Amino acid sequence: MKLPPLILASASPRRAKLLKLVSVKFQVLPGDVPEVAHEHLSPLEVCQLNAHRKARAIAKKIPDALVIGADTLVFLDNEILGKPRNLTEARQMLTRLQGRHHQVVTGVCLMHLRTHRERIFAVSTDVLFHPLDARQIRDYLSVIQPLDKAGAYAIQDSGELIISEISGSYSNVVGLPVEQLRAELAAWDEA
Repeated sequence: MKLPPLILASASPRRAKLLKLVSVKFQVLPGDVPEVAHEHLSPLEVCQLNAHRKARAIAKKIPDALVIGADTLVFLDNEILGKPRNLTEARQMLTRLQGRHHQVVTGVCLMHLRTHRERIFAVSTDVLFHPLDARQIRDYLSVIQPLDKAGAYAIQDSGELIISEISGSYSNVVGLPVEQLRAELAAWDEA
């Protein structure tokens, strides 16, 4: 692919690792903007809006780069389960998720400000947790760091202890839908 200089507007080491799977050169420059969650927006719209805000913050500084902004959230019955503030909140989130289906949504924004081009999309993956008791939740929380993870869990970190099945993109649950992003970058290159 022949693309402009690529910037990942994210501080997430998981996203950087996933972007390497696309086999493109890129630079990491976090887009430090507050995330918003308007109640009148759908889960997909919330993630797309936040991804756009992150990409735009960096694109305004480096307009010749193709900036990738991303935002991943966990939704249970259309309610956002963001990053827990403490272990008590993490335990409460996992208790609510246990034995239930929920959605992990990642919004992605590709933005090249110099040419006024952008592409925004979102991917949703359905995740089912095992039924878990208090001890299993406590054990899981003892092996991961939940405070920097939406929904207080990470599929790539001992996810088999809590997750029964997923329907959709695994990489999306980690934080970047690699399959869709690869297709979008290829289409960008061909345009």
